[in-house]
Amino acid sequence: MKEKTLKSNRQKFIILAHIAVWICFFMLPYIFSDQPRENSAILTRHKTVLLAVINIYLLAFYYLNTLVLIPKLLFNKKGIIYFIIVAIFFTAFVYVPRPITFAINGTTEEVIREEMRTEFKLRRSSMSADSTLSPSITPAQRDSIKARRDTAKAGKKNNAQARNNNLALRYFPGSFVVFLLVFSIGICIAIMQQWLKAERTKQQVELEKTNTELSFLKSQVNPHFFFNTLNNIYSLAVVQSEKTAPTVMRLSSIMRYILTETQNEKVPLENEIDFVKNFIDLQLVRLTDKVKVHFETEGNTTNKQVAPLLFISFVENAFKYGVSTKEASEINILFKASDNKIQFSVINTIVKADNGILDTTGIGISNAKRRLELLYPDTHTLHVKDDGNIFEVQLEIITA
Repeated sequence: MKEKTLKSNRQKFIILAHIAVWICFFMLPYIFSDQPRENSAILTRHKTVLLAVINIYLLAFYYLNTLVLIPKLLFNKKGIIYFIIVAIFFTAFVYVPRPITFAINGTTEEVIREEMRTEFKLRRSSMSADSTLSPSITPAQRDSIKARRDTAKAGKKNNAQARNNNLALRYFPGSFVVFLLVFSIGICIAIMQQWLKAERTKQQVELEKTNTELSFLKSQVNPHFFFNTLNNIYSLAVVQSEKTAPTVMRLSSIMRYILTETQNEKVPLENEIDFVKNFIDLQLVRLTDKVKVHFETEGNTTNKQVAPLLFISFVENAFKYGVSTKEASEINILFKASDNKIQFSVINTIVKADNGILDTTGIGISNAKRRLELLYPDTHTLHVKDDGNIFEVQLEIITA
C-alpha cells in the first residue's frame, strides 16, 4: 500500500512538473518580446490566436515524439522513417498554423498584410516628424544632421520593403528554432529515460541474481553443518553415551535458530553469538581434554545486526581441521564489538590426518567468503592465514 501511494505521488509530481515547464516555455515570447505597441484589434487577435495554435502544435508534437515516435521508430532502428516523419511535422509547423488561424479568425492573408502595412506606415510617420532644430547650431551641422536622418530613413525604407516582401515571417510569432528546440529536448529526455530504464533493469537483474546466489549459498551451509553435527551424534549413540540426549536437545535448539532466524536478512549479533556458543558446546561433547577451546566476547554486542550464519563456517572449519584426540590442540575464538565495527577472529592449530593429507572440500570457507562479498562488498576485510601449523581468520565488518 505504501509503495502504491509513493508511486501515485511520484506520478502527480511528474504531471505538475510538466505543466510548470510548459507554462514557463509558453511565457517566453511575452517575457523576451519588445514593449507592447498599440495594434489594431484584427492584428492583435490574429497574433494571439496564431501563438496559441503554434503552442498547441508544439505541445502535441512533443508528446507524440517522446511517447510514440522515438520508442516505436528511433529506438527500434527505424531512424530513416523517424526523421522523414519529423521532417513532415516540421514542414507542417511552417505552413499549417497560419491557415488554421485564418479559419478561426475568419480573416485572410491579404487582410492581415494590409493591417501590418498600415501599422508600419503609422509608426514610420510618427517617427519621421522633424523636431525643431536648435537655432544655435551652424548650417553645416544642420546639413550633417539632415543627411544622417535621410540615410536612416532610407535604411528603414529598405528594411520595410524587405519585410513587406516576406510578411509571412514578420507576422509569424513562432521561430523555426523553437521547433528544433522542442525536438532536441524531446530526443535528449527520451534517451535519458531509456538509459535510466536500462540501468534500473540492470540493477534489478543484479539484485535478483545476488538474492538467488545468497539463497543457494545459505542452502549449502545448512546441509553441510547438519552433516557434521549428525556425525557427532552418531558417534555418541554408537558408544551409548549418556550425553546423547542433551546433545540432541542442543541440536534441536540450533535447528530452531536456523529455521527461524535465517529467514531474515539480518539478526541481532547477540543471537548469532549464542548460536556459535551452542555449536561449540555441541562439539565439546565428543572432544577430549587434549583440546582447549577459548571463547571470548569484548565490547558492547547489543543493538548490532549481522547476516545470519555469517561466522559459523569459520568456527566449523576450526573444529574440523584443528582438533585431535591424540595430540594437544587449541582453538581461540573472539568477538569484539565497538561503535562502528565488529571484529571476529578464529585461530586454531592445524592437525593433519594420519596419512599427512588434509581431507577438505573447502565448501564452508569459500561460501563464507562469497557471502561476505555479496552482503558487505565495501564494508568488510577478511584475512585468512595458513602457515602449515596455524590457521588464522581475521574478519572486520563496518556497521556504521
